[in-house]
Amino acid sequence: MSITFAMIRLMPGGPMDFLRAQMSQQVGGQMTQAEMDRKLELFTNMHPDRPLHEQYFGYIEHVLSGDLGRSIWYNEPVAEILGAAMPWTIFISIVSLVVIYAAGVSLGAIMAYIEGSKFDISSSMLSIVITSVPFYIVAIVLVWFLGYQWGLFPISGQFGENVRPGYNTAFIQSILYYGALPIISLVLAGFGRIALSMRGNSIQTLGADYLRVARLRGLSQRRIALRYVARNAFLPMYTGMMISIGTLFGSSIILEQIFSYPGVGYYMFRAVSSRDYP
Repeated sequence: MSITFAMIRLMPGGPMDFLRAQMSQQVGGQMTQAEMDRKLELFTNMHPDRPLHEQYFGYIEHVLSGDLGRSIWYNEPVAEILGAAMPWTIFISIVSLVVIYAAGVSLGAIMAYIEGSKFDISSSMLSIVITSVPFYIVAIVLVWFLGYQWGLFPISGQFGENVRPGYNTAFIQSILYYGALPIISLVLAGFGRIALSMRGNSIQTLGADYLRVARLRGLSQRRIALRYVARNAFLPMYTGMMISIGTLFGSSIILEQIFSYPGVGYYMFRAVSSRDYP
């Protein structure tokens, strides 16, 4: 909270200038400078005539009491904007994470099982190339070809205009259809790293002594693969999974702007652009 409070105020311009310009256009000379400042306090929970440190403590007090202020750009409570946007960002991030790990773990396990084969070599090279491409480059390519050129997927929005929100098949299909491109962008840019990690962990596990003992005991290949190889190879990846959650949420700021997908990242980008402090 302290870092963001300071950083956004170090940027040129600010919401004060924006609001004063809007008020001047609407009321002309009918409102004095003091009246404008009082209006600003209502919108931003800040006191423009007070020192910056007093504004800071006032901001902290309001936030800790549950008052996030009112958006200057949208003229709505910030809590309501975030509450409406958060489920969409969580949806995109969680679905992408599940698909990334499902595809990456499966591919990595197969690559390790047939280590040295043409499939292993070609898949490893492809994973390295895909991992080196930023997700926003993948997003731009997808939105250009699959959205603009071929029209296979929508390029903005959360669900269809004619679809009624609720627990029904049409709504679920619509949100999956509209969220397909953002999810595909994250999956294509992220599953290669998981596949390479799983491959390396699986190869190390396959050479462990306890696997030789398991084979000597006469255990089935299915039991060895699931209980010994897969479980122990996946354990070191838990830490990476937790880090991936934060990475996906952070990437939403750029991704949702590219696809005009109204999640938290979309509103965050707009807020920074318009210096919407709250």
